[in-house]
Amino acid sequence: MAGVIKGRYTARMDEPFVVFMIGMRVNRLLALRKWVPTARAMGPMLRELYANPQKGFLGAETFVYWPGAALIQYWRSFEDLERFARSPDDHHLPAWQRFNRVVRSDGSVGIWHESYLVEPGHYETIYNNMPVFGLAKATEHVRAIGGRETARGRPGGENEPAVPSPE
Repeated sequence: MAGVIKGRYTARMDEPFVVFMIGMRVNRLLALRKWVPTARAMGPMLRELYANPQKGFLGAETFVYWPGAALIQYWRSFEDLERFARSPDDHHLPAWQRFNRVVRSDGSVGIWHESYLVEPGHYETIYNNMPVFGLAKATEHVRAIGGRETARGRPGGENEPAVPSPE
């Protein structure tokens, strides 16, 4: 159980942020030349983002499901996310251009994304007996005490003093 922190914790973020969900779906399993490069494109992007926090990327969690994979990413702002997506100097734009050139609308690989712009105090999280995870890993991991003890109290819990995790 390495990395598991016993007890109840929540995330704390006092600034607006963006939750960006992105994923792919394999629609034709045998179309390896289409979906394998699409799946492999995310690794270099994440390495670039983690190495350059000034780009506004806060962190991510990866999920694999059949027939695809998804990431939940946390960003400082929509402008930072959009700047990364459109920059010819970053890994995303060439990967997006390759996808459109090779896959287009042939149906072999599906891609999707959703963006949520979140204001301070308009989110709720709980992590019980978990490693530092999700929004708390991307921002601040604090004990769920006082006003942060209940789901109803956590969105307004910014008035409660934050007690950092004992990591």
